[in-house]
Amino acid sequence: MSNPEFNIREYFPITDPVLIFSVVLFIILIAPIILKRYNIPNLIVLIIAGVIVGPNGLNILLRDQSMVLFGTVGLLYIMFIAGLEIDMNDFIRNKNKTLIHGFLTLVIPGIMAALVGYYILNLSFISSLLFASVLSSHTLLAYPIISRLGITNSRAVSIAVGGTIIADTGALLILAMIANYTKGALDYIFAIRMAISLSIFGFVIFYGFPKISRWFFKNFASEGVSQYIFILALVFLAGFLAHLAGIEPIIGAFLAGLALNRMIPHSSPLMNRIEFVGNALFIPFFLISVGMLVNLSVVFKGINAIAVSGVLIVVAISSKWIAAFITQKIFRFSSTERNLIFGLTTARAAATLASVLIGFLLGLLSEEILNGAIIMILITCLVSTLIVERAGRKQVMEEEVSIPELPIENPERILVPISNPESIEKLIDFAVMLKKPRSAEQIFPLIVIPDDDATHEHVIRSSKILDKAAKFAAASDNGVTGVTRVDMNIASGILRAIKELSITQVVIGWHARHTAKEWIFGSVLDNLLERSGKMVLVTNFVNPLNTTRHIVVVVPSFAEFESGFLHWTSTLITLAKQAGAELKFYASAATNNQFKKVFAESKTSVPTLYEEFNNWDQFKKFESIVETDDLLVVISARKASISHHSDLDNTPRLLSKHFSDKSFVVIYPEQNNLFNTDPAYSIQTLKYTD
Repeated sequence: MSNPEFNIREYFPITDPVLIFSVVLFIILIAPIILKRYNIPNLIVLIIAGVIVGPNGLNILLRDQSMVLFGTVGLLYIMFIAGLEIDMNDFIRNKNKTLIHGFLTLVIPGIMAALVGYYILNLSFISSLLFASVLSSHTLLAYPIISRLGITNSRAVSIAVGGTIIADTGALLILAMIANYTKGALDYIFAIRMAISLSIFGFVIFYGFPKISRWFFKNFASEGVSQYIFILALVFLAGFLAHLAGIEPIIGAFLAGLALNRMIPHSSPLMNRIEFVGNALFIPFFLISVGMLVNLSVVFKGINAIAVSGVLIVVAISSKWIAAFITQKIFRFSSTERNLIFGLTTARAAATLASVLIGFLLGLLSEEILNGAIIMILITCLVSTLIVERAGRKQVMEEEVSIPELPIENPERILVPISNPESIEKLIDFAVMLKKPRSAEQIFPLIVIPDDDATHEHVIRSSKILDKAAKFAAASDNGVTGVTRVDMNIASGILRAIKELSITQVVIGWHARHTAKEWIFGSVLDNLLERSGKMVLVTNFVNPLNTTRHIVVVVPSFAEFESGFLHWTSTLITLAKQAGAELKFYASAATNNQFKKVFAESKTSVPTLYEEFNNWDQFKKFESIVETDDLLVVISARKASISHHSDLDNTPRLLSKHFSDKSFVVIYPEQNNLFNTDPAYSIQTLKYTD
């Protein structure tokens, strides 16, 4: 009896959805590990894997609706993250450069493609215009490399990302006009309808999305899963609204990222969830789906197919390089920045494929151009990834070299004493936002346990509270070391922890006590200020920090002469950058001048305003100045310090009486000169931390 012949083709392509998902996950896991020794970027590995397992390779997987769905999600994710990670202050500052580069990277490839299409490929005038739109657009395929290398705030990256939106929008509008022209519907009604729909779309994205997001974050501040689902829903809603307005969904996803940029801090748990899910699942799905589009067999369909593919590849790559080269010369960028711009704007994927497919279905582009475009997609994706990987690493090294030598200083360490378990998330969230981006130091939540007969029970209860703090900080990819101290009183326990852990700043919650003995902040703070010179931040948060529009800073006269001046100024810059908020300083003319000098020398991109304020008897006027979405920061001072005056002692009572419904922070600056220590801060330190 003979066994039936085994035919592996009977089992492929895989149709079982569970097995399909499992195979894709194993590809995402194993392919980069296998090819890691060859130093091939993960993006290229996943694209090649898509070529191999796709319908034009071994036919293991089909590019069915599930792959298209996850691939579309991945592309929208890339564009959304690009919008989120842009430094909006730098983006606004470089808007003219972005517009110029966007124009160049749209027009130069368009003109070159139109001329090649008309004179070399013998296309008609309309077909040549459509061909121009195909090669003008590009995809930020290599953006995950930029994000991984931590150079998303580079001016070259900001300009390339902004230019992408201009180029893609222009190319897709040309495609829409040509499609309507072939149907006989290109008239003034089309133009009016397009203008109205785009205006409504822009209003909804840039006015409606932030407004509804602020409401949601205020009412669901502690619901991490709900916040992620809410953001994801907005992204795809933006993509759908963009489609209704007549432009591609990727444009909507990017604009949604810009609209929500200031409400999702880069170090927040929400941002970490967005990046983790995208990088682990959706973006790899997109890269594999791109590989599935490639059909290498078209290369063997004759010399003409090879020639058309070669023409498309040469025009696609050279035109983007010329646009990047001209941008470099106009703005005097380095060659590394030019290569970053070139690499980011070279890859073609979804938008290009959509354009060429529409042109083929309309009868304006031939099958040879369709096949050539598919090969071009593979080659440009490979070139883009390799260029960005190399230029990105070089840019990181150049930025490291450009950092000036700094005076030796203690590492930044933040202590967060916790007395109320309900305030853990707010305090840890604030501490995370205070950390400098390059700081590898952990955050230290502290619980002080009274030394009495119930100490053992208190220790067990405190470990549960510290575990909760650690889980919350871990969601934002920040390390936490829980600390427990047994002491006779809370203040002594905090002071002992400050010394043992070399703490540089302390974040505590505000307690509205009204006894004459404890004043407003209580005896713990009094003892802390009297016996330690470290910076102390007393917090009262009514609204989530990510909904903050402005940080209103009220500063006493002579604050610039205190030893901790640059420390707390640097801390506020970090906080403003994380929250995407504007700094408004209310101080004396001399103090404001010092602020301007420091900000000019630090070259920070945080927007600032300065108002003269000298009379602390009028402190109550800030009740009308500080709005619901603002954060009031009051710079106080220890007694016997240069900037201390009697009105500062009355500030806690005023805050309790007039500002209890608003978020505020009272900062007691570092005063090491009162405690026989020598601070090591300078303006150069501020340059490093920005």
